[in-house]
Amino acid sequence: MSTRLPASSPPWWPRLLLLSLLLLGAAPGPRRGAAFYLPGLAPVNFCDEEKKSDECKSEIELFVNRLDSVESVLPYEYTAFDFCQASEGKRPSENLGQVLFGERIEPSPYKFTFNKEDTCKLVCTKTYHTEKAEDKQKLEFLKKSMLLNYQHHWIVDNMPVTWCYDVEDGQRFCNPGFPIGCYITDKGHAKDACVINSEFHERDTFYIFNHVDIKIYYHVVETGSMGARLVAAKLEPKSFKHTHIDKPDCSGPPMDISNKASGEIKIAYTYSVSFQEDKNIRWASRWDYILESMPHTHIQWFSIMNSLVIVLFLSGMVAMIMLRTLHKDIARYNQMDSTEDAQEEFGWKLVHGDIFRPPRKGMLLSVFLGSGTQILIMTFVTLFFACLGFLSPANRGALMTCAVVLWVLLGTPAGYVAARFYKSFGGEKWKTNVLLTSFLCPGIVFADFFIMNLILWGEGSSAAIPFGTLVAILALWFCISVPLTFIGAYFGFKKNAIEHPVRTNQIPRQIPEQSFYTKPLPGIIMGGILPFGCIFIQLFFILNSIWSHQMYYMFGFLFLVFIILVITCSEATILLCYFHLCAEEQLASLHAFGLLPKYTVW
Repeated sequence: MSTRLPASSPPWWPRLLLLSLLLLGAAPGPRRGAAFYLPGLAPVNFCDEEKKSDECKSEIELFVNRLDSVESVLPYEYTAFDFCQASEGKRPSENLGQVLFGERIEPSPYKFTFNKEDTCKLVCTKTYHTEKAEDKQKLEFLKKSMLLNYQHHWIVDNMPVTWCYDVEDGQRFCNPGFPIGCYITDKGHAKDACVINSEFHERDTFYIFNHVDIKIYYHVVETGSMGARLVAAKLEPKSFKHTHIDKPDCSGPPMDISNKASGEIKIAYTYSVSFQEDKNIRWASRWDYILESMPHTHIQWFSIMNSLVIVLFLSGMVAMIMLRTLHKDIARYNQMDSTEDAQEEFGWKLVHGDIFRPPRKGMLLSVFLGSGTQILIMTFVTLFFACLGFLSPANRGALMTCAVVLWVLLGTPAGYVAARFYKSFGGEKWKTNVLLTSFLCPGIVFADFFIMNLILWGEGSSAAIPFGTLVAILALWFCISVPLTFIGAYFGFKKNAIEHPVRTNQIPRQIPEQSFYTKPLPGIIMGGILPFGCIFIQLFFILNSIWSHQMYYMFGFLFLVFIILVITCSEATILLCYFHLCAEEQLASLHAFGLLPKYTVW
């Protein structure tokens, strides 16, 4: 594989402060005429070449993004392949989220003029001599990419150029990518896209899609003379072995590359483009036909109902315990002057004087509570903005950018929560507590991220983060997040220690031998199955979108499931913590925190 290093992205951090302010002050408002829609992106108007002006352009630019595969975890930027390259053109700037997600958008040699159709237009010709090492390496890289079904991702007017085809049950699926080519095995089995053409039949042969038929749909603006707006761009990949390279006619047999081919191999890349008016699609809803290819919503509602049943079941159990068992006893325990009055009690009532004893690992517990608060608020706010539409697929990279910015700005609540709990545990090493809150959890994540980035860098993948971006992330961490954590800790330590509802005995009670259900493995099974049951359908769709390189835009469902998950985890923790107390296990604070990480095993 190529070891070409990914190009550095243009600077994005001058806009980071502005985005932070927008996240704090943004709120959904009414649409303003026909100029904007909810994600806040302005439309571009197109018109015929003789009518172009400052408000209406005729040139349509096609941009190319990274190439990826469902059979490989390594994406590559467009320039890593020996395709036709743009002779000129400015590379669009990318935000932090796009860089972290490995997007590498570049100009392409495909240029169109609005409402001007072209047929079988030559873009470039690539020639390979198999006896030359460099050409052979390029050709082998191309073959391996076709074998792994690497996909192009093209963009027109900030919209993906989709390849739409029929699937099972009469449904039509629109893929935001299309393959480089396909392969017929030495046994004659057609892999991947080779099934679309019966002419792909030669054994042990690659067929490259060197031609695309592009159809661009537009909607004429009804008010004023603003021209038209693009509402869809679709293509159909094809393969042609052009007999006359200088005058391609886009007919004849497909472009095949045998595994045993030798000598000179020429590949001519061509395209055809046409335009069609569509009065049914408005510019503000032009993403709908892509998003409708996602899984049906009735499956999502079934998941929500399933999760709600689990929540109601747990809520009933918690309410029964709280109302019938706990509430009437807490006041009486506060009036006891010695442990003699509790000798006739049993179960959890025997350890009421030990339950708030400071844990042995109070430092780590407080640090994890602070970091958990930071992540919880970040997730909630990010999903909330996603539900409002500000983090839609049209706003590329906004989801990751929002999450990172929020994490940086939420250092204050992390430091505050860690300091409050650490002070209530009787801790005195406040500097160590603040430093661990600032560096422990983020440091573990960054170390793992850095090691993976080195591996991706060595493979020449576009997923490798450029060095400048790494430095910028460190600057955000050290220069913004860490000081905010210290500020939060300062206010946390100034507060009085948290007062416990019952007094703590001076002599710790001996912990009896534990039952089977209070041991770690049964706790993982019993405590994890209910929260996992709430999220497994959404988790399936999310992982499927990630590995299949598809868009995920069901944030409304995801937000509901997130709220249900938080409630379920809280109630499951209350129940299992209560079971530990009934077994006279006094380390409830550690168990209450430790039960949640056990859920992640699922």
